Amino acid sequence: MILFFFLLGLAVLILGAELLVRGASRLAVSFGISPLVVGLTVVAFGTSSPELAVSVQSTWSGQADIALGNVIGSNIFNILFIVGLSALITPLIVNRQLVRQEVPLMIGVSLLTWGLAWDGALSFLDGALLSGLLAVYCVFLIRQSRRAQSFDLANANASPLDLPDDSTWDRHWAVQLGLIAAGLILLVLGSRWLVEGAIAFATWMGVSELVIGLTIVAAGTSLPEVATSVLAALRGQRDIAVGNAVGSNIFNLLCVLGISALVAPTALPVSTGMLSFDLPIMIAVAVACLPIFFTGYVIARWEGLLFLAYYVAYTAWLFLHATDHGAQALFGTVMIGFVLPLTFVTLAVLSYRHWQGSRRPGNT
Repeated sequence: MILFFFLLGLAVLILGAELLVRGASRLAVSFGISPLVVGLTVVAFGTSSPELAVSVQSTWSGQADIALGNVIGSNIFNILFIVGLSALITPLIVNRQLVRQEVPLMIGVSLLTWGLAWDGALSFLDGALLSGLLAVYCVFLIRQSRRAQSFDLANANASPLDLPDDSTWDRHWAVQLGLIAAGLILLVLGSRWLVEGAIAFATWMGVSELVIGLTIVAAGTSLPEVATSVLAALRGQRDIAVGNAVGSNIFNLLCVLGISALVAPTALPVSTGMLSFDLPIMIAVAVACLPIFFTGYVIARWEGLLFLAYYVAYTAWLFLHATDHGAQALFGTVMIGFVLPLTFVTLAVLSYRHWQGSRRPGNT
């Protein structure tokens, strides 16, 4: 029954997100908002709505570890698993704007979150700051997209966003409002069942709610991003696969974590383990994107495999540590003494070669 309600909550959560995205996208376009702006705001918010629903439900239920673990775990999952899996399917092209704008922003927001949590809690003011930055980011995206759209129109190079199919049944505003309402209701129900199932899982497995939030809940709520990135990679839209993961990470921190801290009855407590391990891992994963992303602006299959291997290693360490397994000491020694240094040396060599190549005459 625990597994049934957990999976039911996950399925309802994903269905609710789909209905919300479809209804909100159609409604926005009906009011004359450009598809590009809809994609950068409504659709981006919609794919993060499962994380938002679960984190808000968790804060109201007093499970702050699940709320925070969901956000941090989703950000680690988005880069290591989603980008890694997409790169295994096909080498990914990284948009230069992503490297110059979104990835540094993701790193900056990750560092800001760590700084805000350093006192052991995320307060109402912290949530207000993150939510305020979300509003600034959305306004910036809208203005930037309008300038890009004007340029594309002037050069006859406009390409509309792939919204849901062109069926006519959802073109009336009443149907669109109904889809939005149904999506929100399903998100609330799904998040409640998922959180209750996660708590039961933690009790049954003998691990903390934080570990469940960082792994099972984070992976489950990131399924919309998995579907989007994998489908984009299969269809040859390789830049979308990367942009979706990075954009979701920014929204998770500014939107999901910000709103959760705003609506929480009290300040969200941040555990010592999260401050000393999980948050630094999230930041390290974000920073690791830079050398991999700008070396030729292509993520090769071996780099995708490296990302996936690190996600497996991170998950294994969480469960070994949570269960106090005898192998955790050896595992930690191998990772810290051999695997991580080898990876850093490899990334440093790749970065140096790319930097040397860019300095040669004729390269830009």
